[in-house]
Amino acid sequence: MMYKLKGLPEEDEIVLCKVTKIYPNSVFVDLLEYNDSGMIHISEVSPGRIRNLRDFVSEGRQIVCKVLRIHRDRGHIDLSLRRVNSNQRREKLDEIKQELKAESLIKAVSKKLKTTPEALYKTLADKILEDYSHLHLCFKELVTDEKFDLTKIGIDAKIAKEVRSAVLDKFKPKKVIIQGEIEITTYHSEGVDKIKKTLMAVEKVSETITLFYLGAGRYKLVVEDFDYKPAEKTLKEVQKHLDKFNDKQSTAVFEREKND
Repeated sequence: MMYKLKGLPEEDEIVLCKVTKIYPNSVFVDLLEYNDSGMIHISEVSPGRIRNLRDFVSEGRQIVCKVLRIHRDRGHIDLSLRRVNSNQRREKLDEIKQELKAESLIKAVSKKLKTTPEALYKTLADKILEDYSHLHLCFKELVTDEKFDLTKIGIDAKIAKEVRSAVLDKFKPKKVIIQGEIEITTYHSEGVDKIKKTLMAVEKVSETITLFYLGAGRYKLVVEDFDYKPAEKTLKEVQKHLDKFNDKQSTAVFEREKND
C-alpha cells in the first residue's frame, strides 16, 4: 500500500496493522497507514483469560486496532484489538479497500503516462492529501461533481485529464450510511420552541443529515457521506446539540442502529 500518513495517529483512532512479532504477553505490529509500529498488551487482545496469543493472532496477519495511548516523548504507541467493534472493523477495511482501488487506478494511469506508479502517486498525493484524508474521496468527488477539476488543486492538466477519464470509467462511489433514532421529551413551559430550535440546529450541522418525524417525540436521523470519518464527526456534532438540550426538565437521547 502506497498510502502513508505523516506523523503519529490520534488517540482513539482506528488503524490497520500487520502483526510482526508475538511474545508471551504482547504483540508487536506495524501501522500500515503510518511509518510507525505499536504494541498490543495481552490484556488488550481479547476479553477473558488468554493461554496462548497465537490462538488470536499470527505473524503477517492484518488486524484492525484502536489507538489507546501515544507516548510522544518515546514514540511508543499502545493499541487494542479487543476494543474494536464489528462496525469499526468493517468501516476501516472498507476504507482501505477503496484506497487500494484508487492505487490500482493510479497504476493503470501511470502506464499511459509512461511513468512509475510511485512517481504518479506522489504527484497526486502531495496535492490531494492537503485537502482530503484519502485519494479515493477526491476521486469520488470527480464522479459526483462535474465542475470539480484536479487542475484547481495544482495537478498538471495532462495528468488531470487521464486520471479523470480513468476515474469516471472505473470509480463508482459508495455512500456510508449511519442512522438511528432520536427520542426527545420536555416538560419545559416553552418546550415546543426548545425542541424546534434543537432539531433545526441538528439539521444545520451538515447537508448530509436527514431527519424524519416518527411520532410521539421520536425522530429518525440519517447521515449519508462518502467517508466514515466525516460521518462520525457529523454525528458527534449532533450529539453536542442533544447534550445541550438536556436538563432537569428535558431529555434528548440518540440510539444508533447496529449494522451487525
